[in-house]
Amino acid sequence: MDQERLSFLALHSLNGVGDYLLKQLISYCGSAEQVFKTPAGKLLKIPGVGKVTANAIRTGKSFEKAEKEILRAEKTNTELLFYTDKKYPKRLKAIEDAPTLLYFQGNANLNADKTVGIVGTRQATSYGKELVEKIIKELAPHQPLIVSGLAYGIDIHAHKQSLKENLATLGVMGSGMDVIYPFAHNETAKKMVEHGGLLTENSFGTKPDAHNFPARNRIIAGLCDALIVVEAAEKGGALITAEIANTYNKDVFAVPGSIGETYSEGCNKLIKINKAHLYTSAKDLEYIMNWTLTPNKSTKSKTKNIDVSEYEADEQIVLQILLEKNTPMMIDELTVKTALSPSILASLLLGLEFKNVVKSLPGKMFGLNNF
Repeated sequence: MDQERLSFLALHSLNGVGDYLLKQLISYCGSAEQVFKTPAGKLLKIPGVGKVTANAIRTGKSFEKAEKEILRAEKTNTELLFYTDKKYPKRLKAIEDAPTLLYFQGNANLNADKTVGIVGTRQATSYGKELVEKIIKELAPHQPLIVSGLAYGIDIHAHKQSLKENLATLGVMGSGMDVIYPFAHNETAKKMVEHGGLLTENSFGTKPDAHNFPARNRIIAGLCDALIVVEAAEKGGALITAEIANTYNKDVFAVPGSIGETYSEGCNKLIKINKAHLYTSAKDLEYIMNWTLTPNKSTKSKTKNIDVSEYEADEQIVLQILLEKNTPMMIDELTVKTALSPSILASLLLGLEFKNVVKSLPGKMFGLNNF
């Protein structure tokens, strides 16, 4: 058994040692294993460590609990992801209050190129469900990881529709990995493990108590590039997730709904107070997020057949760079690469657009017209 990982879990299991203090301890001592070898006097000099915590570390009683947790993880094919691991989600690592330990079952790439969170009310209407289906079908070509909370309503519909569209989907839980909540979603959860996964920061046996869900919501918000709120009342978990996502500087989208309807109040309010972009189709998200589809092999070969010799000298420079890059480029990057002045480059790009060989994209990006 890896002593460093065992020490990390033992440290994580101590009462009074939260995520922030755990990072502090490892930072000061150099490793989780070294924390338990550090004299009490030195531990007390670390900000946030009191006598009770220092004594608990020195006794080492939490190792027995840690060993049991590791054995349980092995028996249930659950991965323990520490924040120091390469597989730990990079998007979460950038957030100050990210969990230091995650429990994961599944095969999803937690560092997928594109991730979208979809949340909403537990009392989803038929219209809300139709919206979820439309959103996921339109986003499917981008192959994003779809993240939600496994709850009733919009959440579970997002998971089911993702599976239907053969998209990896991740359920973030407010309970232990062995406590599927609600249990009615147990069969869907099993399918998600085969094509996506389940994720939680809670140890085995943790019940789905109310206070766990706001904490769960911060993980959903932290994992996604874009968060879409489909239906939501003026108060509730979906609005909490949207608020957290805004504090993380994530792009939040909301689908507008009928005025006066309870299920629309939250979404309409988010749009009204400029805390969410208006979402009517995938094009809205693609524009804001600067998402373009990766060209397939046939597109790439077609792109390479462009005869640059047919164009003017400066146009050839631009086209050659776009051909070599083989993906759309920001105009600033093109300016540097071509060594042309911004005004001349802008004129050249406009001319190439008229010749139907280059096209402009959202976010001041340009690519060959085959993209």
